[in-house]
Amino acid sequence: MRASLRDSLSRRSTQVEQILTQATPETTDAAIAREIETRVAPEFNNRFVRVTRLPETIIYRSGPPTDHSFNPASVSPRASASAAGTEVDREHRLMVRETPVHTESGVYVVELGVSIESVDEVLDRLLDLLALLVPCLLMCAAAGGYWLVKRALLPVDRLSQTAEQMSLQSLASRLPVARTGDALERLSISLNNMLGRLRDSVQTSRRFLADASHELRTPLTVIKGELQELAHLTRIHQDEMRERVGSVLEEVARLEHLVSGLLVLSRLDAGETQSVRVAVNVAELAMSTAEQMRLIAEDRGVSIDLSALQTAVVRGDPARLKQVIVNLLDNAIRFTPRGGSVSLRTSADESGSVLEISDTGIGIPAEAIPHVFERFYRVDQARSREDGGAGLGLSIVKSICTVHGADIDVQSAPTEGSRFRVRFPRRFEGGSFSGGVVPEKLSLTPSGDAPGARLHSDRAERATLPSGL
Repeated sequence: MRASLRDSLSRRSTQVEQILTQATPETTDAAIAREIETRVAPEFNNRFVRVTRLPETIIYRSGPPTDHSFNPASVSPRASASAAGTEVDREHRLMVRETPVHTESGVYVVELGVSIESVDEVLDRLLDLLALLVPCLLMCAAAGGYWLVKRALLPVDRLSQTAEQMSLQSLASRLPVARTGDALERLSISLNNMLGRLRDSVQTSRRFLADASHELRTPLTVIKGELQELAHLTRIHQDEMRERVGSVLEEVARLEHLVSGLLVLSRLDAGETQSVRVAVNVAELAMSTAEQMRLIAEDRGVSIDLSALQTAVVRGDPARLKQVIVNLLDNAIRFTPRGGSVSLRTSADESGSVLEISDTGIGIPAEAIPHVFERFYRVDQARSREDGGAGLGLSIVKSICTVHGADIDVQSAPTEGSRFRVRFPRRFEGGSFSGGVVPEKLSLTPSGDAPGARLHSDRAERATLPSGL
């Protein structure tokens, strides 16, 4: 507002300057006063005008303004020859512009002013208004901010309340998803996905515990029955005693292998099997394993083909890799009818190494293939435990492959046989290995399904699980 007043004073001062510069030396002071009165009309426009010829001759001074905002006679003279400038007279509440004008008749000082009382009143009212509005605005902003924050955090509060009510018995529940399209919605979806995975893990653990309890109860029941019957017999023949003790020992062996398989799985799940990793030639390992298990295959009338073995070097634990081959090979032998064959193939390329074991056996139904790596899963629930094992062998294979970063898949069809393929990722750059490290002594018994591979021939040796289980 004061800038606007300065511009107005500058324009009015220019008009007075023009009057003075246009006046000739013969022009009287009265004529100059009349011209200023006519063109500027200071009283009507509420302006203060004073023209002084230096050194101290006042040739014109305006009268009182119509709004009576100031008294021109009380304004002290400021006559000087300094440069033009604008000052504020606080005493009379005037803004005065002082301009020196040089003419032929002498040097004049033009003082032109305007009252700033109205401006100060507006500013005072504005300050009073701000003094009232600022606290109100702050209170409104605080209340609005609180409401907005509370509204924004309402979905978080709902998430918290729902999470507090969840437990292992209510993992099927899900957190409410706020459809806001922001990070909160993505967080809700991520937490629900995590809860889904947690529920699946808990259900798997519960199912595993129930299956393990069931598998352990059967041999324990048999052992208990045999021992109770022996306890009630007063006289027993030596041959009968030997037969009953053999039955008990067989169930004990079944329990031993089952518990060993469970221990392997628990250690694999817990990550406690990170043993030394060395370069292993899978072809040599498969060949030595097949030669050791050839007696089992001959007893069942199954031939083993090793003609497709090629050098394939991976980095891993030889004992665990041996366990993979033993379990896969034992399954292939046990579920291949007499006169069939089992083939082992290894190869390597730029993407990694491949171990493949295929057979001409009874095959796997299509609906069972997605479940063959589940723990305690049997394709045929009616199949005898002697033929079907405990259902842990392929689970152990899957866990070992996961630890080694390998992928395993199966292709099978009923009566057409099965093919298990294990693909190991490439572990070495800038060269290949012509040989690998093969342990001196490797077990022959497949973990988890060992009873089906037990030898009853005089030529067979009784095998044990690899050390370090």
